[in-house]
Amino acid sequence: MAGITNTAFRRLCREQMAAEGGEGLFVSEMVTSRALIERNDESMRLIQHDPDENPRSVQLYGVDPATVGACVSMLLDEDRADHIDLNFGCPVQKVTRKGGGAALPWKAGLFAAIVGAAVKAATPYGVPVTVKMRKGIDADHLSYLDAGRIAEAEGVATVALHGRTAADYYSGTADWSAIGTLKQHVTSIPVLGNGDIWSADDAVRMMAQTGADGVVVGRGCLGRPWLFADLAAAMNGRDTRRRPDLGYVLATMRRHIQLLTEHYDGYEKPYKKTGQDAESNAENRACRDFRKHIAWYFKGYVVGKEIRTGLAMISSLAEFDHLAGQLDGSQPYPGEHAEGPRGRAGSPRSVSLPEGWLNSREIDGELAGVLREAELSVSGG
Repeated sequence: MAGITNTAFRRLCREQMAAEGGEGLFVSEMVTSRALIERNDESMRLIQHDPDENPRSVQLYGVDPATVGACVSMLLDEDRADHIDLNFGCPVQKVTRKGGGAALPWKAGLFAAIVGAAVKAATPYGVPVTVKMRKGIDADHLSYLDAGRIAEAEGVATVALHGRTAADYYSGTADWSAIGTLKQHVTSIPVLGNGDIWSADDAVRMMAQTGADGVVVGRGCLGRPWLFADLAAAMNGRDTRRRPDLGYVLATMRRHIQLLTEHYDGYEKPYKKTGQDAESNAENRACRDFRKHIAWYFKGYVVGKEIRTGLAMISSLAEFDHLAGQLDGSQPYPGEHAEGPRGRAGSPRSVSLPEGWLNSREIDGELAGVLREAELSVSGG
C-alpha cells in the first residue's frame, strides 16, 4: 500500500501480532527494480528495514527479466532482503498503461521470463521468491490460472491471488471462488488468498471456503493494526479478539506517530523547514504523514468535527496529546460501525493498456519498446 507499509507501520503491526504470540511476513511498498539498480534515493529508502525486522521482505515491480534478475542479485549480494515478492497485482493506471502490474501476466511468456529470472537470481542465496497477482485484466481476459501454473513451474515459493481483476479495482466483493480454483490447479506450493479480509473471522472463513493455505491482508489493517493480533489468535484456534475502547485507539495512534518520527529521523526529503533541527523536522514530517490515518483509526467512534479537524493539522506530538486529551478514552468499541471496508473502494473501470496489448499473449517488437518505458520509476505505487 503506497505510503503505508513503511518501517513504522510494519513495526506497529508486528508489535500487535507478537502480543498474541504470532509471526507474519510484512512486505515493503512496491519498488521499481530499475530504480533500485540505478540506486534512486527514494527507492533505496523504501527498502530500508528495522534492525529487528525479520524476515526482511522487498516487493518488486518490473517488466524486464534482465533488470529484475539483476535487481534481485544486487539486493541479495548486499544482504538487503530475506524474501522477494513480485507484484503483478497493481491495478493503477500509471502501471497498467505501460503493461505492468496486473496487466503483465496476460503476456504469459514475459511473465514466465520475469519470474524465472528472479528465482534464478535468488536461488544461490536460498531466498524465496513469491508472486502476488489478480485474476486478470477483466472478466474477458483472465490469466490467473496460467500465471499460477507458470509461477509454480518456475520455482516460486508461494502464489497469492487477489480475487478481483484490474478492471474491478477495489469495487464490489472479492471473488473468493477464484482462489479456490487456483488452489485446485496449483498443488505443489502454498496458495494465499487476498481481498476483503476485514477481520480475523473473514480470514478463517476464506481459508475454509477456498482451501487457501493463508491470507494476505491489505486495506483491512488501515487504522486497525490490531487486526494482526486477532489473526494470530484466530490462526492458533483462539477466540480472542481486540475490541478497543477509544483510549486504546489513541494510545496506538500516539505509538504510530512515535514510530514515524523514528522512521523520518535524519531524513530531510520531502519536507524541511528552514531553521528546524533534525528532531523537530522528523516529528513534523511524521505528523504530516500520519494525518491520512486519522479517519481510518476513528472509523465508528464518536469524535467531534473540531477535534478531527485539529488532528488533521497536527505538527507535533504535543499537539496530538493536547487534542487527544479532550476525548473520552472510555468510549467503548463501536462494534459493527468500526468493522468492514477501509479506504476508497472506487468503481469498476476500463483498464488503461498499451495499444494492441490484448491482441496476443506474446510480446512483439513495438510493445517491447513500450515496456522499456514502463521500467521508469513507479516506486510506492
